Amino acid sequence: MRIPTSSISEDQESSEEQVSGAVYSEMHQMISSIYAELHFMFKQDYKYDQFLGPEGNVDAELINKSANKYSLRFPTAGWYLWSATGLGFVVRDMVTVTIAFGSWSQHLGLDLQHHEQWLVAGPLFAVTAEPEEAVAEIHLPHFISLQGEVDVSWFLVAHFKDEGMVLQRPSRVEPFYAVLENPSFSLMGILLRIARGTRLSIPITSNTLLYFHPHPEDVKFHLYLVPSDALLTKELKLSYRSPGEIQPFSKFYAGQMKEPIQLEITDKRHGTLVWKTVVKPVDIQLGAASAPRTFSGAVFVRENHRQLQARVGDLKGVLDDLQDNEVLAENEKELVEQAKTRQSKNDTLLTMVEKKGDRALELLFRSLSERDPYLVSYLRQLSL
Repeated sequence: MRIPTSSISEDQESSEEQVSGAVYSEMHQMISSIYAELHFMFKQDYKYDQFLGPEGNVDAELINKSANKYSLRFPTAGWYLWSATGLGFVVRDMVTVTIAFGSWSQHLGLDLQHHEQWLVAGPLFAVTAEPEEAVAEIHLPHFISLQGEVDVSWFLVAHFKDEGMVLQRPSRVEPFYAVLENPSFSLMGILLRIARGTRLSIPITSNTLLYFHPHPEDVKFHLYLVPSDALLTKELKLSYRSPGEIQPFSKFYAGQMKEPIQLEITDKRHGTLVWKTVVKPVDIQLGAASAPRTFSGAVFVRENHRQLQARVGDLKGVLDDLQDNEVLAENEKELVEQAKTRQSKNDTLLTMVEKKGDRALELLFRSLSERDPYLVSYLRQLSL
């Protein structure tokens, strides 16, 4: 699979070109042709040890299993994304990188976190690069939802060095990652430092894990909400009698499961539906084979209508793409643009395109893949 060297909106363009004019000048020439391949080349069975790059997949070698440490070489300038973790790099030239997962609890005690009002907001990575100056940007993943009252000025990059923890403000904060330009490397990750006296719930992007225990009389389910932290997802071992800390879960029973059941999670504060799924009796039959599903961009858009409505950003490029492909007429484009809020714009567009059928939805998916590959990759991983 190939990905573009980066995804640039008009608002980002001027600041990012200061990092490396040569890289971005070349990148702009490649974006349209490379991005067009995203829709056709996305794989649901992505490999954990692969980065997506401008010239295809780049394999990461596990050089120390006990330390969870990887090594790889980015062969050319461009943007590289580790889909399994959300970690990304923009590089100016060939560079060798090593990456290991760290543990926040070993470096930042819970007592100190509570006293200083710090909130761990993403995985902790130990990163090195040779040569270091070849890296223009590092994209550190976080699981904080930027909707609501979250202030991006709370985001900090924590570096753990010999002299202790050093805090640095990121160059910018995006919905799923924070950017450091011309970074220095260390054991590093994202923290939120919340202003004292602030009393609000921080919205967190989570993965839903559903486990079941079959029984002839009563099927038992455990539902876990786990922050979208790659290390948690990779290492989480669930046990009813764990000697360590137990991950909180919800437990419910479904009788003999003769009919499908629908599960929903609702935000009590706003009364909005945030997640739902249907579990069918065949899904929990032991030994039932699960045939791989052919991916459909149209199905993806329909199934993720609510997520796309909430998360898609600037629609200008998407609207232009759909008009160029004769999906939208000029008056339909204007109708979307006249909506008062970003979410209402998104909802108007999604509803409009859904009514036009699968071809229109496929073209919308292709445009979203080109314009916001991080969001599409994230939502696809949630559906795995």
